[in-house]
Amino acid sequence: MSKLNSFQQNESTTSSYTRSQRGFTLIEVLVVVVIMGMLIGLIGPNVLGQVDRARVTTAKADLATLAQALDMYKLDNHFYPTTDQGLEALVSKPQASPVPKNWNSQGYLKGSELPLDPWEGEYIYLSPGEDSKPYELMSMGADARPGGDEYAADISAWDR
Repeated sequence: MSKLNSFQQNESTTSSYTRSQRGFTLIEVLVVVVIMGMLIGLIGPNVLGQVDRARVTTAKADLATLAQALDMYKLDNHFYPTTDQGLEALVSKPQASPVPKNWNSQGYLKGSELPLDPWEGEYIYLSPGEDSKPYELMSMGADARPGGDEYAADISAWDR
């Protein structure tokens, strides 16, 4: 009798184990995939719009930081870096004329590298700038070309 009880216990354990190992049906998987597709379709465009807006905001913040560093450079040296010296003058002392006499040995930006714009392009620096501005500092935007609309528009340090 003990053999029969032992066999019945093993049989019930095996059948409950088999029942708990069942997977999802094809219909259940398709329903989940359709629901996920609908959610991505509804949420995706909103998220992508936020990414573009965040990149523009980051570019404006970077330009403000670079503009402050340029102003500190001018306070120390009585002139802005030339176009040839470029923004590199903020992280390493220029050797080309005019050589700054009071260049800050720690540089004017944290770190030893210039930031790239959010689209992985270089910020553009010209000195003197247009319209009697002391310099022009800008990003070409998402399209990396002059002009453009919306997120592809140029972003200038003077557009605050």
